[in-house]
Amino acid sequence: MENQVTQRSTALEPELQDLMGVVKNLAQQAEGDTFALLALLRVLEQLHREIFEGAFQDSLPTTRHGLYNLLKDIELEGGWPHIPRMKIQQLMVNCLENTASGELQP
Repeated sequence: MENQVTQRSTALEPELQDLMGVVKNLAQQAEGDTFALLALLRVLEQLHREIFEGAFQDSLPTTRHGLYNLLKDIELEGGWPHIPRMKIQQLMVNCLENTASGELQP
């Protein structure tokens, strides 16, 4: 049964690796372009939200056994996926630090 959980979580592994490569390549192409990187992050966040609110929630287990397997997989594979947002206050602190060090140009 434990092997069954692992097989399900790795069934998409090749496609996920390809996707990760594409996203990393896009980030490298946009390096230094804050607006392009912000657009990439917005797309990733939107995809996260669509998958979470749609297919993921629809696929949640309806039995204790299914819930146990899901929680076990989350524990073994690295936790719950989350895309944190930078708070405006932290952005301002970063800007002030960069201004003080002369890195931020008008």
